[in-house]
Amino acid sequence: MSKALVFQTDFGLVDGAVCAMYGVANTVDPTLKIFDLTHDIPQYNVWEASYRLRQAVDYWPGGTVFVSVVDPGVGSTRRSVIARTRRGQYIITPDNGTLTHIKKMDGIESARVFDEKANKLPNTGESYTFFGRDIYAYTGARLASGLIDFDHFGKRVPADSVVELPIVPPFKKENRVAGMIDVLDVRFGNLWTNIGHGLFHQLNVRQGERLEVSIRNDTRNIYENTMAFARSFAAVAIGEPLIYVNSLQNMGIAINQGSFAKAYSIGTGSNWHISFRKIQGQF
Repeated sequence: MSKALVFQTDFGLVDGAVCAMYGVANTVDPTLKIFDLTHDIPQYNVWEASYRLRQAVDYWPGGTVFVSVVDPGVGSTRRSVIARTRRGQYIITPDNGTLTHIKKMDGIESARVFDEKANKLPNTGESYTFFGRDIYAYTGARLASGLIDFDHFGKRVPADSVVELPIVPPFKKENRVAGMIDVLDVRFGNLWTNIGHGLFHQLNVRQGERLEVSIRNDTRNIYENTMAFARSFAAVAIGEPLIYVNSLQNMGIAINQGSFAKAYSIGTGSNWHISFRKIQGQF
């Protein structure tokens, strides 16, 4: 029985690229169930591709095959890998950091490197610029349909050898917790941090209390103010900022019915730092 096949790319949907990937998968096995994670990853943004996998993979059953193609190094010497997560899902991707969050948060049980030339869609000629269609969609469809077996495909490599992007781990010091801005909740402009709710609650803050929030990048301070820790957006007035626990159980920052990211031109990644400090004297 075939498994679900989930595609993620930075291709967008304004041309036929994604449709071509669907076509390849359907040619391999027309009974496959194919889904989209997203095709709106910003061009070449491997960091965001990594986070979006982390956001979605845990909610799919074991055996699901993910194909993630954000590949600024297409045609270079970077490896092509299939990783099996500790929960039993598979991810096929360039080995360029796309597996960073999965490796750090969920764990990679096993990884295999495969030969791109030997596993390229037949009759594609000399082109080596569309690996999403010719190699990754083709290989993903064969894996999901059972035509290839993970344990006997390619060459096994240590999971530790899978490329990682730098991550700044969250920490607590005295009455402050700090971390990084992992990603944006894009449609609404909310900031998602890598500070887990468990670490945050070590500050012994109750809902409704206010904290000092500081955001900076590697060159300057961007934001310093106080805001309330709230259960949901409706707990504060429209236009007011808040701290909340997001859907991945990490701490987020938002403006009720506004975009915090746009209001303060906030970015994401390891050079964007955020901290929460408990205000002394609150009861």
